[in-house]
Amino acid sequence: MKKAFTLPTCKTCQRIFDDISPELKGCEIVNIKESGISSADLDAMKNLAGSYEALFSRRAMKFRSLGLAEKSLSEQDYRTLILGEYTFLKRPVFLFDDLVTVGSRKSEVEKARERLG
Repeated sequence: MKKAFTLPTCKTCQRIFDDISPELKGCEIVNIKESGISSADLDAMKNLAGSYEALFSRRAMKFRSLGLAEKSLSEQDYRTLILGEYTFLKRPVFLFDDLVTVGSRKSEVEKARERLG
């Protein structure tokens, strides 16, 4: 399985995808705004990442507007928030059978590039 979860309007995702576009052949691209994130995909990501918190973006505008910065969130809270609002998924996420890369850090993008290539 090769899946990439992205938001096409995100400038960082656009830059990353432009950079690794040759390697994306055969990879299913999931527009999280249009398609959302399935619970099965999110659970697969969590199993490889170790936690839902590792997949959660604290940079999402709704994080502060909903007052979540002041709350102590559980793993179930992170799961519910990501499934309910696509912007809470740290992106891009590349999901493989035995590896997940999360976010735009150079090391994560390089791991995804190696696996895609």
